[in-house]
Amino acid sequence: VQLQASGGGLVQAGGSLRLSCAASERTYIMGWFRQAPGEERLFVAIITSSGHTDYADSVKGRFTISRDNAKNTTYLQMNSLKPEDTAVYYCVARRATVIRFDRYAYNYWGQGTLVTVSS
Repeated sequence: VQLQASGGGLVQAGGSLRLSCAASERTYIMGWFRQAPGEERLFVAIITSSGHTDYADSVKGRFTISRDNAKNTTYLQMNSLKPEDTAVYYCVARRATVIRFDRYAYNYWGQGTLVTVSS
């Protein structure tokens, strides 16, 4: 499965960005991880093909993940952005139907897109 992410950029605190990730084929789970400089790669959000979603506590209420199964594409709408949201955001996919939040469960990764939030 090949993943192509887009939509990162520079935004002021309180602003919004929308990330997109197109997959070459359908998978059960699509989602996002992020990695800030010098830190671990952490779970952000996932969505299943049936529409079930999960979010990291740090983004609940601010980020919304959605999916267009016909296009094999997932979106991450990020609102009320904070400087601590600054990171490289990675799109992920997983064929297996067990929901997992650890990075090691995902064997398909996009190239990463940088999101920078200025204060």
